[in-house]
Amino acid sequence: MTHRTAVTFTLFLGAAALFVVVPRAQSIQPADWPQIVRDWEQFERAADPIAAGMEGDRTALARLPDTTPEADARRVAALESFQSRLAAVDAPSLAEADAFNHAFLVQIVTERLERAAFDPGRLAFSSEGGPGSLLGYVGRTTSITSREDAEAWLSRLADTPRLYAEAVANARRGLKTGFTQPRSIVESALEIGLAESAMSAGDEPLLIPFASLPDSIPESDQSRLRDRARTIVAGDIARARREWVTFLRDEYLPQARPGLGIGSLKEGRPYYEFLARSFATTSMTPDEIHEVGRREVARIRGEMEHEMAAAGFKGSFAEFLQWLRTDPKFYAQSREELLEKASEISKRADDRIAALFRRSLPRLPYGVRPVPREIEDQYTTGRYFLGSMANGVAGGYIVNTGRLDQRPLYELPALTLHEAVPGHHLQIAIAQELDEQPWFRRQAFVTAFVEGWGLYAEFLGNEMGIYRDPYERFGRLSYEMWRACRLVADTGIHWQGWSLDEARSCFRDNSALAPHNIETELQRYVSDPGQALAYKIGELRFKALRSRAEQALGDAFDVRDFHDTLLLGGPLPLDMLEQRVDAWLVSKQ
Repeated sequence: MTHRTAVTFTLFLGAAALFVVVPRAQSIQPADWPQIVRDWEQFERAADPIAAGMEGDRTALARLPDTTPEADARRVAALESFQSRLAAVDAPSLAEADAFNHAFLVQIVTERLERAAFDPGRLAFSSEGGPGSLLGYVGRTTSITSREDAEAWLSRLADTPRLYAEAVANARRGLKTGFTQPRSIVESALEIGLAESAMSAGDEPLLIPFASLPDSIPESDQSRLRDRARTIVAGDIARARREWVTFLRDEYLPQARPGLGIGSLKEGRPYYEFLARSFATTSMTPDEIHEVGRREVARIRGEMEHEMAAAGFKGSFAEFLQWLRTDPKFYAQSREELLEKASEISKRADDRIAALFRRSLPRLPYGVRPVPREIEDQYTTGRYFLGSMANGVAGGYIVNTGRLDQRPLYELPALTLHEAVPGHHLQIAIAQELDEQPWFRRQAFVTAFVEGWGLYAEFLGNEMGIYRDPYERFGRLSYEMWRACRLVADTGIHWQGWSLDEARSCFRDNSALAPHNIETELQRYVSDPGQALAYKIGELRFKALRSRAEQALGDAFDVRDFHDTLLLGGPLPLDMLEQRVDAWLVSKQ
């Protein structure tokens, strides 16, 4: 999972734009496609100053987004204007690349408007917390290179309490309209909020940008800047954090929704139908996705039993799972050992990727880092943090080094391939470097593509020789089973009204996932409906496209050319990815 995915569900549920003047459709005679692209990219950058700052826009460091309903309304008005302008474009007259980009932008705008109609900002937080989760991540990845940067970051800190206040107001709207999170998600967010409130100054992520200031700032001024930052954090931000905790505990928790799934809410079923289509970029219904999941569970289970036999185990499948979950030899003995093993696997993967990719190898490096301790208990096993060449920040493969008895080493190769290379880092970093594509294509985040690629990258580990014994191959299959069970559990919870125990059984009975990981993952699926569907649906499409290409080209099939074709267009909806691959196949025949 990428951190951008998580951000989508913490702060930017229904995220609002700063006001951007967008020309009305009738003013375009004839429709000016390049101007539409320029206006769209200006609109997107203004809407998300956090992302803009991470991409190198230093003026954006001073700002935070406006997440009020009024700003949401302005965003919808702008999207409706873009929709009209796009409809006025004579798409068949555009050059081939422009026509493709036009179709992509039409999909983006249409989906954004459909999402906005559900007013999802009312949920306001997830199992991974509220505004503080995103801001902590940004603090850890921001570097200050000038006095102007420092003043901008101080302005952002001063504005941070507003973001907490808006989250409270949005969540209250959810309470008033009956659009809420369930109790377990509130408890998780509350635990994270308490941890943020209890942080010492030495652990405070919002102060990290001031830890190393440039020599161009005199030492006396550096001290004053740090003092101002500490004063803001210890004063207004600490107060906002306490108020957030009080709100969750005293006001929200008693009114949390009684049903587990989003489908239990009045507007929940149509919202989930939309989320399933949006995240999986598929026309399949939730029931059809559920059946795909069941078929995949049965198929993968057979392969897992084969690897169990290859390991020489004589007991039952359940006994094998219990042994894997409890034998100390499968677990690191220290945080440092776990990070070292993740780093070693990463370097082995780096050594093999040139055999699978030609032009789609990025310049941006990545590092292996631990999950911050204050959030590790509620955090997933691993994640990828975006880097920025403009800001001098490497991509980050983030490994959870807490609860070592829940982090089996036989799963670490699959996790590493998914989050680092050839998974998220390779795919996202090369997309950031595609100068021949417009900015909105480089920055697009299509969950089924991004997460489907991550799961496909785990599969590529077979060709790369990363999995060295039956246990690591079983671990890879266990991870694939995890994603198949997601199809079953996510649709089960949110569409079919399952209990948590019904959803838990698929993971417990068919995968080697540790119990704590299962519980953390289930909470994520409950709080973020539909997102979990993207992984397996996307991976199945990647595999299907590869099979089609191998059959069509025979001995002429070159896996490096195929992977370049997949990645050098940036993230795409799966139907548009298929169009791109089909065009490549025509060019090769």
